[in-house]
Amino acid sequence: MIILGIDPGIAITGYGVVEHLGNKYSIKEYGVIQSPKMQQLPERLYGIFTGLSRVIEQHQPDHVAVEELFFNKNVKTALIVGQARGVAVLTAHMQGKPIYEYTPLQVKQAVVGYGRADKQQVQFMVKAILNLAEIPKPDDAADALAIAICHGNSWGNIPEK
Repeated sequence: MIILGIDPGIAITGYGVVEHLGNKYSIKEYGVIQSPKMQQLPERLYGIFTGLSRVIEQHQPDHVAVEELFFNKNVKTALIVGQARGVAVLTAHMQGKPIYEYTPLQVKQAVVGYGRADKQQVQFMVKAILNLAEIPKPDDAADALAIAICHGNSWGNIPEK
């Protein structure tokens, strides 16, 4: 199964494509889609759409896993990130991909085994699970890979969509 994990953000959206066979994972691609602050919001959202469209078209994932928006004290930031997340979900939906959503707590639990793990613990486990020489950079890409791994580890417990 090929899984696309997405860590949505307006300035940086992380993505990670992994193949999950049995209990093994391998990386197909990972990276980020960046949008400059000087761009207007519609241009930034369009950049996320075109970037994720390219990744989906290239890798044809079987499933797309997206991180759910966590509560943010800054309402304006939460709303803008929510729009980026909406674009990610819509992009996958437009290409007919089933979408699964995970909270940060679920991702940590599935990858590290502890829902209150810190970012470094998650990144270390991503490196170990994917048998990498170093932790993927930037953090947003490592987070997207963690989301994909979370889906692979959780998939047997989720009803088919």
